[in-house]
Order: sequence, then C-alpha cells, then structure tokens
Amino acid sequence: MEWTAEAIDQLRAFWAEGHSTAEIGRRMGISKNAVVGKAHRLNLDARPSPIRREAEGGERPAAQPRRATPPVRDGAPLRRLDQPMAQPAAVVRPFQRVSARTCCWPLGEPGTPEFRFCSGDALTGKPYCQEHAAVAYVKARDRREDAA
Repeated sequence: MEWTAEAIDQLRAFWAEGHSTAEIGRRMGISKNAVVGKAHRLNLDARPSPIRREAEGGERPAAQPRRATPPVRDGAPLRRLDQPMAQPAAVVRPFQRVSARTCCWPLGEPGTPEFRFCSGDALTGKPYCQEHAAVAYVKARDRREDAA
C-alpha cells in the first residue's frame, strides 16, 4: 500500500478519535498490521494497554445484553457454538472384500447406502485391480508432467 497524504491524515484523525487499529483498518480498507506499522513510523502516541488498565482497576465497558431470540437465517434458527451438534447415526458395514484377490478400491460416498468396494481381480501383490492401480500408483515424474 502506498500511504498518500490523505490516507495519513485520515489515519491520524481515526487515531486521535481513539479507534482501535482493527477498526481503523476496516474503515480504511487495509490490514490492522498496516495501521500499526504506519502509526509506529509516524510516532503516534501509544495506546494504553487494556491489560494494565484492568489491573489498575480501570472500568471495563458494560457487556452488551444478549438477544432474547436466536438469530435466523433463511427461516432456520442458527445453532449456537456452545450447543453440541447432533451426530448422524453411523452406518457400520463389514469390509465386503470377497478374498485377498479382489480389489478394495472404495466406490461412492462413505456412509451412504450406495457405498461399496470394487470387486475386480486384484493384481498380484497389490490391493487393487489394474484400473484402480493405475490411479493409485502414479510415478512422481508422471505427476510433474501432468501438472505442467
């Protein structure tokens, strides 16, 4: 970012009004760190530490009252973060591999009734059939060529 004279004047004005660096950044469309860095380079007055203010018995702003009703988006109430999410019932199926000679490549989305494993003939010493082994075992050189 280039700091124009107008931007510096605006920063100084927001700083004098006592806005936080994050708020100044939002208002100016720049990052908080850009505000902190420029304020330091301009030798603007340092802000008192909120931690030290509290330790000295300074007043904290009163907490905002919570809403009586939960916020709603698209007609459905939003879940509060402190409420546990309802977990869907897990569908546990045994591994349906007919023998050590069948392909065990997963097909479909786990947890859905359509989920299954390929049952083609596995290559010797590999858990997959020829088609799925070609997908699973790619040489690094081949990946670099595909990326280029």
